[in-house]
Amino acid sequence: METFIERLLFACRWLLAPLYLGLSLALMALGVKFFQEAWHVLSHALTDTEAQLVLTVLAMIDIVLVGSLIVMVMFSGYENFVSRIDVKNGESLGWLGKLDAGTLKLKVAASIVAISSIHLLRVFMDAQQIANDKIMWYVILHMTFVLSALLLGVLDRLSFAAHREH
Repeated sequence: METFIERLLFACRWLLAPLYLGLSLALMALGVKFFQEAWHVLSHALTDTEAQLVLTVLAMIDIVLVGSLIVMVMFSGYENFVSRIDVKNGESLGWLGKLDAGTLKLKVAASIVAISSIHLLRVFMDAQQIANDKIMWYVILHMTFVLSALLLGVLDRLSFAAHREH
């Protein structure tokens, strides 16, 4: 009975595979939105103000960062929790084997801080139209993300750094 339960639990890891495939759909949706923003930049480059152009480019950078985060979670989550990814034809995913769950959490936290930084920059560039108390809450939220990422890094270093060196 114990062996059956253990095999069943081990096989259940494959339930995550469709979820990782679902993330690829979100990545495709982001790609559509990115090219929509790119078209907007190109079609309005001569008529938009510099601030409007910068805000649109920042939106594109934001989309790329979220897309990178999705790829990181998709590949490393699959590799860590479901199965090894067999890469053929000389392709290389050297970073893939180095992303354990702790490192992935740190990279996700750093990505969230970067995305929040870009969003905050967009808020500051449009500060005349946003109430000061709302800007204050954006800054507080961003600093919460920064502090959380910093604490995750410290906890990871204290807890797991010795294990990774071996």
